[in-house]
Amino acid sequence: MKVLLDSCVWGGVSPALGATGHDVIWAGDWPSDPGDDEILARARAEGRVLITIDKDFGELAVAKGQPHHGIVRLVNLASWLQVRLANRVLDTHKEDLLRGAIITVERGRLRVRVPADQ
Repeated sequence: MKVLLDSCVWGGVSPALGATGHDVIWAGDWPSDPGDDEILARARAEGRVLITIDKDFGELAVAKGQPHHGIVRLVNLASWLQVRLANRVLDTHKEDLLRGAIITVERGRLRVRVPADQ
């Protein structure tokens, strides 16, 4: 699966997901932070699921209707859990993400929001 990691996600997630076959780019490697609108637009343009810690992307997608290819939000997770749970969500919820789901991942809890028109 193609993934764009927001710069707020631990950089070690990128090689870990790449090692399991995902095509990953990390915004932390960019020369500067272009802002949430541009990050979401780039993920969309490249057909990438966005993985973030920032709740603002959900607002951009839901309240402002910005298109996307799925968003995974990791909430209060240690770096080692970011890797494990991001990989699990990408593998087990691939179809939901391809339909534009927003998935919120917390320790012991997972919420999947599939677009209403699905």
